[in-house]
Amino acid sequence: MKAYILSRPRTLALAAASAFALTLPSAASAQEAPLRVITVTGTGMASGAPDEAQVSAGVIAQAATAEAALDANTAAMQRVFDALRAAGVEGHNVQTSNFSVSPQYEPYREGNTEPMQIIAYQVSNQVTVVLEDVTQVGETLDALVRSGANQLYGISFSISNPKPLEEEARVEAVQDAAAKAQTLAQAAGVTLGPVISINEGGGGYQPPMPYMMRDMAMSAAAPPPVAVGESSLSVSVSITYGIQ
Repeated sequence: MKAYILSRPRTLALAAASAFALTLPSAASAQEAPLRVITVTGTGMASGAPDEAQVSAGVIAQAATAEAALDANTAAMQRVFDALRAAGVEGHNVQTSNFSVSPQYEPYREGNTEPMQIIAYQVSNQVTVVLEDVTQVGETLDALVRSGANQLYGISFSISNPKPLEEEARVEAVQDAAAKAQTLAQAAGVTLGPVISINEGGGGYQPPMPYMMRDMAMSAAAPPPVAVGESSLSVSVSITYGIQ
């Protein structure tokens, strides 16, 4: 009786361990088969005519003193603002983008050991003008020059509402990715499965090349011609397909 009582718990423990071991799946069956996929990137582009323009212009004035240079610049810029207003440009579309006062030094002389002397002061005032009608660009340029603006830093064109172009570019990007995936699947001898994931990458906006002019000392007899061209927008997508 004593030996029987001592051996029974051990026998029950061994039986329980065996039953537990039978319920555990094998290591091979626990591992799932690796996911078979193809990942491709597609690009789409859409173009449209710009309907908005930005013009950066200003006045540089120079005088013997900073005060005199500032007075001259202020008077010239007031004429510029008046000309823009007369051309129909709204006040909220005109913004000062740069203002500076800087000393002008005498020319460098080789062998001169004395400190460079200030011979004048220069005041620069620059504004950015937003034109909601691109047909006003030529007239606005003419008004700026005739009113006293002697610096034109550049013109850029844009599309005020790019969303329709973005949608068009997205559709083209997805179609491009799908065509690439189909080509890869056929070349690899596999069957293209469902879409597993889609990610949109960074797009790009390509405006027309800016129209650049500087040091405009004389006004033209007529508004200068300006070519608006087209603006392009690109979108890229990354799509992962399952394969069979």
